[in-house]
Amino acid sequence: MKTYLQEMLKRKDLLIYLVKSGLKAEHRNSYLGYFWWLLDPLLNVLVYYFLVVVILQRGDENYPLFLVIGLVAWRCISSTINSSAKSITRYSSIINQVYLPKSLFPLSFTLTQLFNFAFGLVVVAIFLAIYGVMPDWHVFYLPGIVIVQTAFLLGLGMILGYITVFVRDIDNLLSYVIRIFFYASPIIWQGGMAPEGYGWVVAINPIAIIVESYRDVLMHGANPDFIGLGIIFVLSLFAIVFMLRYYSNHEHKIIKAL
Repeated sequence: MKTYLQEMLKRKDLLIYLVKSGLKAEHRNSYLGYFWWLLDPLLNVLVYYFLVVVILQRGDENYPLFLVIGLVAWRCISSTINSSAKSITRYSSIINQVYLPKSLFPLSFTLTQLFNFAFGLVVVAIFLAIYGVMPDWHVFYLPGIVIVQTAFLLGLGMILGYITVFVRDIDNLLSYVIRIFFYASPIIWQGGMAPEGYGWVVAINPIAIIVESYRDVLMHGANPDFIGLGIIFVLSLFAIVFMLRYYSNHEHKIIKAL
């Protein structure tokens, strides 16, 4: 595994190139270009605000702020999962010609979406200013939550990226699984709206824990869920280390499958 990590470090220029090319590819042929990184979360907020507040008559006066935090975090999570799952198969032509540590590909897509997430936080800051919500000292927990989220997505992305090489149906099923997690997490609905007896779904849902932690430090001036975040981080680190070792020992199988 040590040799494998050294090989990854040697390929850091490739990692930087993959991240840059991923950022350029997202809106390469659009007129607004990178402005979509700001516009996309804004349009999502308008759509769900109309659905929940105007149509369903739900949500309080700060609901748009609640909504934008959830949607920005969710956009990063769902985009990273989707792109990481297809990361190795997407570059199959390169992988079959040159030896490269295959874990670089899910890592590159995770970092690409992390960069996009930074633009989403700009939108969150705008909404905080509009609604006159000034985060207090709890905002210093924000980088820690981002680190936990990144570790969680990287571990999950490395697992899905490897499995998808051998089971291509995973890519098709993933859209439905992600949709289930969207509705099972307090992204557009508030925690108290969960049906009686289903509160435990939110309590053990890592996506719900991460999203609510963002709201705690940005909206409510409260401590995030340290226990939940700690468990997610430890399990994510275990998954990353395990998958790095697994990649280093089984990468030859990827080449045969591609």
